[in-house]
Amino acid sequence: AAILLYLSRFEHVEQVKMAAEQTEKAYQKQVGVNVGFAASTKKKAPGKAGTRYYKNVGLGFKTPREAIEGTYIDKKCPFTGNVSIRGRILSGVVKSTKMKRTIIIRMDYLHYIKKYQRYEKRHTNLAAHISPCFRCKEGDTVVVGQCRPLSKTVRFNVLKVIAAGSKAGKSFAAN
Repeated sequence: AAILLYLSRFEHVEQVKMAAEQTEKAYQKQVGVNVGFAASTKKKAPGKAGTRYYKNVGLGFKTPREAIEGTYIDKKCPFTGNVSIRGRILSGVVKSTKMKRTIIIRMDYLHYIKKYQRYEKRHTNLAAHISPCFRCKEGDTVVVGQCRPLSKTVRFNVLKVIAAGSKAGKSFAAN
């Protein structure tokens, strides 16, 4: 009876823990991970041998700590979901973060005018999915990778966020 009481307490803790991620109408779960379905007596650590699935996207991008140790569930995340990065790798400045898990990126480029032998500035906006493992605000620089179409307009996934005030990117020297 004591063992049964212990297991029922453990299941209750698991259900309370799982309720934090369950904000949608459909039950959210990671593919291939059976959390909450089988009661286990020992606590598993997060990671490849634990109850959380994550992967390395390759191309020199590190998997964020939040993706490994976090509790969010996002099937469109390149680190914990069913999305592979292939094709182009682009960077731009975050213009809008008003959508849920989607940001708008402004990419500036130069277009050559042959008649005047000069360049003109142009820009394009790009919608990209941002995983909950990243914290991002307007003005930050992000690196995005191309993936399969995630929605009508989204074909890119955020791989790295460079904060607006950090020295990781280019900057002008103070005179």
